[in-house]
Amino acid sequence: MSRIKTDICIIGAGSGGLSVAAGAVQMGADVVLIEAHKMGGDCLNYGCVPSKALLAAGHKAHATAQGAFGTEGHPTVPDFAAAKDHVQATIDHIAPVDSQERFEGLGVRVIRDRARFISDTEVQAGDHVITARRFVIATGSRPFVPPIPGLDAVPHHTNETIFELRERPEHLIIIGGGPIGMEMAQAHRRLGCKVTVLEGQEALGRDDPEAAAIVLGALRAEGIEIVDGAQVSAVSGTEGAIRVETDDGRSFDGSHLLVAVGRQVNVEGLDLDKAHVGFDRRGVTVDSGLRSTNRRVYAVGDAAGGLQFTHVAGYHAGVIIRPMLFGLPAKARTDHIPWVTYTDPELAQVGLTEAEARKKHGDRLFVARADFAHNDRAIATGQAQGFAKVMVVKGRPVGATIVGPQAGELIQIWALAIANRLKMSAIAGMVAPYPTLGEINKRAAGAYFSPKLFDSPLVKRVVRAVQRWL
Repeated sequence: MSRIKTDICIIGAGSGGLSVAAGAVQMGADVVLIEAHKMGGDCLNYGCVPSKALLAAGHKAHATAQGAFGTEGHPTVPDFAAAKDHVQATIDHIAPVDSQERFEGLGVRVIRDRARFISDTEVQAGDHVITARRFVIATGSRPFVPPIPGLDAVPHHTNETIFELRERPEHLIIIGGGPIGMEMAQAHRRLGCKVTVLEGQEALGRDDPEAAAIVLGALRAEGIEIVDGAQVSAVSGTEGAIRVETDDGRSFDGSHLLVAVGRQVNVEGLDLDKAHVGFDRRGVTVDSGLRSTNRRVYAVGDAAGGLQFTHVAGYHAGVIIRPMLFGLPAKARTDHIPWVTYTDPELAQVGLTEAEARKKHGDRLFVARADFAHNDRAIATGQAQGFAKVMVVKGRPVGATIVGPQAGELIQIWALAIANRLKMSAIAGMVAPYPTLGEINKRAAGAYFSPKLFDSPLVKRVVRAVQRWL
């Protein structure tokens, strides 16, 4: 048994763990990084990267098949295996950035084994016992597979296996109508599969209802069957012939099954109780600075029990670097965190939705809105469906919702504004190049000021008075 002493020991080589490791070692700290599975974690291997690559393949197939602007479409049966080749090639291209070799080159000691705490100050990984001044739990999460009767005996996929499937499903049934389910539904539909989505409540039910309706309408128009209120009660069948039953007596038959009903945080097997680290089913119990009940131990990303996004894990890494390396106070925020559903059209959100803002701020809320129907670039490209709306309180945005082309890119200006407490005047004063989709943000900011300028009797009286004296 070898013993290692280090400044920082990180458990998990996903986005959060890798960000902490790279930042800490390059600023002079001794770092040990432990990973039992794949470097890069869920995002690189099973999540963000492969899903966006598959969506891109589906988008290309869809664009080729659709006629527009006088150009005839060329409907073909997409090469499903080639699409999966693109997925793997994308992972392979990015993988070296997250690789063991790169991090060892930076000076990080990488141990490929399972980790568990054996005391307040020690972790064991294989034949190594690591003593550290600070520990970071960055173990991420995995797909949650609900205890549906019969599911354990029926072949089914999660996001950890669906990208390995090389033969096109004839009819893919997806349990779960959240962002992952909707993205995979559109990707597979555009690659030639029949797709049915079963959602126990409402598809995209956590998003702004008006924005979600536009996305769901577009997906249904492409032939995706989306069934709300379909609480699954049983699953049966064999590969190629699967039946899903709901508690209201309906049944749905398909060839393949994807379970996409949420995520489960990876804390089992860490023996957190031996380190006096509090946790529950949501993850590690942390304070506003992401520190656990053991002051030596931090948690980031999904393991911290909050928003489950790769960019949140990276943000958390930046938060904990300050106290760990410099002894400076730092707190994590959530009000400025954006998220995106990468369907076509995209749906992006940062801060409060309109419903949340009305509940919190009441009559103080002003909703500024601009529609893509009035955006010249969107009209020119045939993408003039959707809108941007910004929730404003006392001149500052507290939330923004965008549904439409490149919503994930367009939301970033509102994430910047909320993070830095900018006023709407900062966005209104921006000069956006014409014609661009980004003009919609300036137009939304202008919509906040328009009533104050154009509907004000006082402004009109002042203008008339000034004109008499000029």
